[in-house]
Amino acid sequence: MSKETGKPKASNIVVWAILGLLILALGGFGVGQFGGSLQTLATVGSREVSVNDYARAIQNEQRAMSQRTGQALTLQQMQLFGMDRQILEGLLTRAALEHEASEMGVSIGDQEVATRILGTQAFQGMTGQFDREVYAQSLRQNGLNESRYEDQVRADGAREILQAAVIGGIPVPEVFTDTIVTWLAETRDATFAEVTVAALPTGPVAPSPEDMQQFYDDNLDRFAVPETRQITYAWVTPDALADTVEVSEERVLELYEARADIFRQPARVLAERLAFADQAAADAALAALEAGETTFDALVTDRGLTLVDVDMGEIARDDVDGPIGDALFALEEPGIAGPVETSLGPTLYRVNAVLDATEVPLDEVRDDLTRTARQDTARRLIDGSREAIDDLLAGGATLEEIAAETEMELGSIALRPGETDGIAAYEAFRTAALAVTDDDFPELEGLADGGLFALRLDEIVPPATPPLEEIRAEVEAAWQAESTADRLEAQAESLAATLRDGDTFEALGLAPEALEALERNGTVEGVPSLVVDLIFGAEAGDVFALRGDATRAFVVRLDAITPPDGDDGDTASLRQTLESTLRNEISTDVFNAYGRAVQEAAGFSVDRNVLNAIHVQLGGGAPGAHGGM
Repeated sequence: MSKETGKPKASNIVVWAILGLLILALGGFGVGQFGGSLQTLATVGSREVSVNDYARAIQNEQRAMSQRTGQALTLQQMQLFGMDRQILEGLLTRAALEHEASEMGVSIGDQEVATRILGTQAFQGMTGQFDREVYAQSLRQNGLNESRYEDQVRADGAREILQAAVIGGIPVPEVFTDTIVTWLAETRDATFAEVTVAALPTGPVAPSPEDMQQFYDDNLDRFAVPETRQITYAWVTPDALADTVEVSEERVLELYEARADIFRQPARVLAERLAFADQAAADAALAALEAGETTFDALVTDRGLTLVDVDMGEIARDDVDGPIGDALFALEEPGIAGPVETSLGPTLYRVNAVLDATEVPLDEVRDDLTRTARQDTARRLIDGSREAIDDLLAGGATLEEIAAETEMELGSIALRPGETDGIAAYEAFRTAALAVTDDDFPELEGLADGGLFALRLDEIVPPATPPLEEIRAEVEAAWQAESTADRLEAQAESLAATLRDGDTFEALGLAPEALEALERNGTVEGVPSLVVDLIFGAEAGDVFALRGDATRAFVVRLDAITPPDGDDGDTASLRQTLESTLRNEISTDVFNAYGRAVQEAAGFSVDRNVLNAIHVQLGGGAPGAHGGM
């Protein structure tokens, strides 16, 4: 079941309806597109869920997911995640609550309906006031009329009243809040010390032949070499040919002029604009600014806008009309320009920065442009040689012969998973090298930078562990590291036991460090995060050892646990936030349970044929295939 917010806000629900019906412009799913008989998808008591309601809700969620994740979900993907069922359940709950409100005689008056519509930003014109023509046009664009839309606003209001009655005054158990606040906000004092190789009774220990053999046998997978593809290739890239290519001064100058918009920047300003309904309003705003009675930010906020809404970015004189440019570029430093008469009405501009004209001389970028010109020429030469190289390969020439007769260079690589050096840095090469078989003949393929390559599979060496004698140094280093870490851990455990018996860190030759007021999400520089986790899982007075690596282990003692101070501002703020979150979650659960109960009591039905038709129209599959309702 889709969740409602715990604390009802009339403006939020109205905006939700407007966003769904108007701003996102999710029209186009009129009855005609599904056939004249396909108007109602489901009924709950006396209320209906229309085809358009469901189609709009699906597309609304697709748009929201795209904005949040940057990826557009198809209906089939939504069905795999069960999102279509959640959306339908939410619409059924909504209809059930509207039915219940109707049965109870709960409603809002005409004046409240009018107030909500008049205050909806989507229906405001250029003046920031309600515009009836904008209102009517928005409804028409979404296949609605005024009567139908106003009925929906009235139903939304009644549902809000019912919601407020159900969840109003739900308490949050104090012991629950106290427990979580204490867990989150308590701090701990601890002492820790590193146990290094110097603390070991003996220095490094050399492995015996038996130790080496046993360690090797126990760790064959650790020392295994993955599958290796031995590849011979011939390749050529623009970078490889660039130094052999000559380019004219005229070509370099052409590139410089082609990038004139980068190398030559006119004078610019960073500006924001705020339009007014008439000259008098603009003049009054300017007078208030000059008198210090308000700020530009306040003027923007008073209009229900944000600085993002009024930001114009960088502006050159040629980007705007003459009078606007004259006003903006008359300023030599940041300030207010205008009012200027514009197509939006009298407008004030705030200039936040004045950027001087800049020009990068050709001599400063000559080397880079020359390199670019050489690479462009090399790229064209390589492209021009493609047909001749293809003909050589088709005629049976080997890669060695290709390298001898063309600009291509011969190379070889032992390709293993994760290899990205040299030619293996190119994804096209890696893909081809992993797909090639013994039976394949070399074929010419392209690289992302305009280069060419062809390859041949010489041998596939299966995964294997080399004999011990071949990797003895590697095995010995691994044994030494693990053995030392084991010994350090054992020494740390022994020291921890002695500390538990009453000895001090100093008496044991350790250099203790104090951690005071350590927070649960805190970190200690140079110390593994697991140390902090263990500190917050221990009881006051506990002493424990922690394994590290081949250079150190740790001994830690938890000295004190300090509960949060109820009078501290941060703790009070945490409690307030936590109580609000818990109240919303409890309210949501209660309200959802109420909604389900109302839905069951009112009785509901879903026309599966209509549901399938909508899914087909929207590009999805039948819901039954995904466990639909």
